[in-house]
Amino acid sequence: MQRQCDIITAQQLTDHIHAITLDAGDIGLAARPGQFVHVKCGDGVLLRRPISICDCREGYLKIVFEARGPGTQWLGEKKSGELDILGPLGRGFDLAGRNVLLVGGGIGVPPLLYAAREVIGIATAILGFRSADHVILQSHFREICKRVTITTDDGSFGEQGFVTGPLEHHLKQGGYDSILACGPTPMLQAVAALADTYNIHCQVSLEERMACGVGACLGCAIETNDGQMLRVCKDGPVFSATEVF
Repeated sequence: MQRQCDIITAQQLTDHIHAITLDAGDIGLAARPGQFVHVKCGDGVLLRRPISICDCREGYLKIVFEARGPGTQWLGEKKSGELDILGPLGRGFDLAGRNVLLVGGGIGVPPLLYAAREVIGIATAILGFRSADHVILQSHFREICKRVTITTDDGSFGEQGFVTGPLEHHLKQGGYDSILACGPTPMLQAVAALADTYNIHCQVSLEERMACGVGACLGCAIETNDGQMLRVCKDGPVFSATEVF
């Protein structure tokens, strides 16, 4: 669906990360955790920008994004009015499981908030950031999850190190049914390796450059372990870790 959606709130969370809440109507009502929306970012930017859905309730849809280039910088400066939204797009997370581990890194953290809210069982979150001034959404996760662990590369907030440290600690304790992960590719590869070691089902959300966002142009195609070519925008962005790592 393509809609003109009213901006309800616009916030700057860090120097480069912004949050916008939209009255997305039927797009919001149809959305599922792990899906994304394709956002038109001004008249001078040809391609839409794919942005994961951070949260969604009663048709109000929240996106959190990093201002990197002209498109997302324009979006970060947009404080009111409407946005041209296409969505919801992609395949989201399978939320089944009595005890679910959510593992996020950097700008991969936001889509896990929606998943945490909608999981069938108990959610535990492990969230990694570069430093204290990059930490986002921690209070929101603490409202929803049974346990939240924050790591930073430099130790300026939470535990020092990568998410794989506390993740392995949790996996050794046992009792978890699945892992949902989103973040940089090296992090996802490390999480997938631990999931394999401890025989835990793991789903990963991938990020690729996209053009159409609906599976037509094949610009975001990736090769799976069995040689298939799958489109991140349509067949994903969520995949079983064993498919892609």
